[in-house]
Amino acid sequence: MSKSLPIYADLSVPKKKIARDTVFHLVMIALCLVMVYPFLWAVISSFKTTGQLYGESPLNLLPNPVTGDNYGRLFEVLPFKRFMLNSMVLSLIVPTAMILVASLAAYALTRTRFKGRNVLFIFFISTMMLPSHVTLIPNYKIMVDLKLINTYWAILLYSMFTAANAFNIFFFRQYFLTIPKDLENAAVVDGCSRVSIFFRIILPNAKPAIATTAILSFRSVWNSFLWPMLVLNDYEKLTLTVGLKYLKEWEPNWGVILAGASLSIVPIIVVFIIFQKYFMASTVNSGFGGK
Repeated sequence: MSKSLPIYADLSVPKKKIARDTVFHLVMIALCLVMVYPFLWAVISSFKTTGQLYGESPLNLLPNPVTGDNYGRLFEVLPFKRFMLNSMVLSLIVPTAMILVASLAAYALTRTRFKGRNVLFIFFISTMMLPSHVTLIPNYKIMVDLKLINTYWAILLYSMFTAANAFNIFFFRQYFLTIPKDLENAAVVDGCSRVSIFFRIILPNAKPAIATTAILSFRSVWNSFLWPMLVLNDYEKLTLTVGLKYLKEWEPNWGVILAGASLSIVPIIVVFIIFQKYFMASTVNSGFGGK
């Protein structure tokens, strides 16, 4: 009887697959470079002299010599520190208020039962379908009647009760539906009230949703331009984005403008780095499943 030869699985990767994956990754790297290059050029060019910026090819990234004169000029032309402080304060207070209001509304729409709950939720969602420019004049008229023009209250109220926060309500509601009700039932047995359940059970289990909403809300408030330009008239109250508009009008040097634009994106990157752990999370790490 002839002995059968042992059969071994061919674990080698086909050459066609290796070539296909290599081409795919090269294409993706090229696309990433195309998208990232303008950003890198803007940041690096803010350290170039005027002669380099206007006389050299845009493909030449490295500044020679490196200069910080553009950043020094930036703070001489405008009170840039004041603009950054105004934007930072608004970008911390307004998103916090938006998250609090949106999470409370979503909790009421998710965990409490009352007549017209679904209709109210549909009403919130429908506001997201309206372009912000459609409601710009009515919102401005409301702020005039409330005598809130040239105050930060106009920005706070506009952010909390427009389509931007309607999305936050929708996002929190969908996330709260994934939190098991057994956690709340156990808290009720222990004697917790609705308020205690919300702050001790719901919010701690909704860190990914809070982080995602914080990043999106921070970016929205930080980059907001049209509404702050309309409601803020005092020069000392202007935000950074509105200040960059005046910078473009008063300073013809593009190196200074690029320096201001580069500084304006630093806080957004920092916030994303801080919250990226929760931003990437898509499920509740509560140890339970179901709704």
